[in-house]
Amino acid sequence: MQTDLAGSNLTKANLKKADLTKANINTANLENANLQGANLTKANLDSANLENANLQEANLTKASLDSADIENANLQEADLKLTDISDSDLSEANLTNAYLVGAELVNANLRKVCLEGASLEAANLYNADLIGANLNGANLRKADLTDANIYGATFDNADLTDAIMPDGEIYNLETSTNKQLKRRKSMERQIIQTESAPAPVGPYNQAIAATGKMLFVSGQIAIDTRLNEIVYTDDVAKQTEQVMTNLEAVLTAAGAQWSNVVKTTVFLKDMNDFATVNGVYGKYFDPDTAPARACVEVSRLPKDVLVEIDCIAVI
Repeated sequence: MQTDLAGSNLTKANLKKADLTKANINTANLENANLQGANLTKANLDSANLENANLQEANLTKASLDSADIENANLQEADLKLTDISDSDLSEANLTNAYLVGAELVNANLRKVCLEGASLEAANLYNADLIGANLNGANLRKADLTDANIYGATFDNADLTDAIMPDGEIYNLETSTNKQLKRRKSMERQIIQTESAPAPVGPYNQAIAATGKMLFVSGQIAIDTRLNEIVYTDDVAKQTEQVMTNLEAVLTAAGAQWSNVVKTTVFLKDMNDFATVNGVYGKYFDPDTAPARACVEVSRLPKDVLVEIDCIAVI
């Protein structure tokens, strides 16, 4: 008989080595639950809350975790072969040595996730957010990374043979190396620091010296292009995320990345929002190489948004 735990509150439950094969656990709350070694083969965990759950060595083969919250979960050595994890939040989860062959990770939030040594062969990572992810030593042979955001991600000793890269091209070691060399030659960047001027109070540097082709990106506001309207009218943090998404789209269209940005200007409706905006903004830049920046409060912004940001990049 199929176990039905849909919508159940299983917070901190001890389900270690439990047999939940084909179980219906969708929308259940499994926050901080212990599912170490559990058998969840073909289980339905759609929209389940697995935040901080322990799924170490769990068997999730062909399970469905669509839109699940798996933030900060421990999935070390878990078996996720052919699992559907699309649209799920796996940010900062531990997937060290996890088995994700053929897994569906479309639109998944994989920010700062640890996938060191993981097997992602033929996995679908279309439009996945891999900002700051650790993919060192991972097997990404034939994986699809089309439109994935890999800013700040590390791929040391990763196998990307025949993988489809974010630009839609098949990975080729020689081509990739040549592109990196060409980029280094065309864009040189120097961080300027001096004790004779005030130190930065956020994720930016005093000045950047750069050579190359300059790209001037117009100010972006929180318009969702899918809806063609302003979103999150009362949430400055989410508006900032949308602004950064729009800036990134323009940068990508020009063949640039966040690492090419040398100067930004942040316009705020209320300077009291500075810390909140700073927290979101800082996720997109390495503090050591972050661009120069100015931040000003203005009386009004287009369409009465809360924040607008423009940038200058050097390619």
